[in-house]
Amino acid sequence: MAVPSWLERLRAARKTALVQDGKRKIHYLFEDGKEMAEEYEMKTGQLVSRKWREKNTLGGSGKWQVEVGEPASPLLEALESELIKESSSNPVFMRKDTLSSFQWRIRNLPYPKEVYSVSVEKEQRCCVVRTTNKKYYKKFSIPDLDRYQLPLDTAALSFAHANNTLIITYQKPKEILAAEEQLQKELKKIKAANDGGGDCKTQ
Repeated sequence: MAVPSWLERLRAARKTALVQDGKRKIHYLFEDGKEMAEEYEMKTGQLVSRKWREKNTLGGSGKWQVEVGEPASPLLEALESELIKESSSNPVFMRKDTLSSFQWRIRNLPYPKEVYSVSVEKEQRCCVVRTTNKKYYKKFSIPDLDRYQLPLDTAALSFAHANNTLIITYQKPKEILAAEEQLQKELKKIKAANDGGGDCKTQ
């Protein structure tokens, strides 16, 4: 079974922790030089954000790529590419998980629910959003399933539409729930930089 291999990589990574604003922030440095930064709600253990960074061709640090959480601030993007700026009415795709599911939100999609279809492409290991009016098409993968080498399951996928936002939910398989529980136990053992020595074992 392949599940331990990703967990083993996480265990082997150099980790530092910081507690700030009610969140536990964990920074991982992997043997291959890749970095991952995660933020968890202290009270619930809920993942708030996950970002990746790898070395660029010159050996310096590349840009952070957001996997979970709010995409990079449009203001920062605008400063970096002053003239080319996305319209604020364009669809915004982001991932925002819950404890039991992976979840994606696509903002600025005003069409009624019956226009959308969301499907699993098992061979390509991705999910696809289509609209019957041909106004929107999006293909996205679930990196967590790839890391744990788990198959995609059509039955785990559902979607809803409210307030111009398409919400896509994929129930986490039991293997991932078990691995996340194990990881949470280990992360709580890490001494956080500003924990004050006291509460790193609580919750």
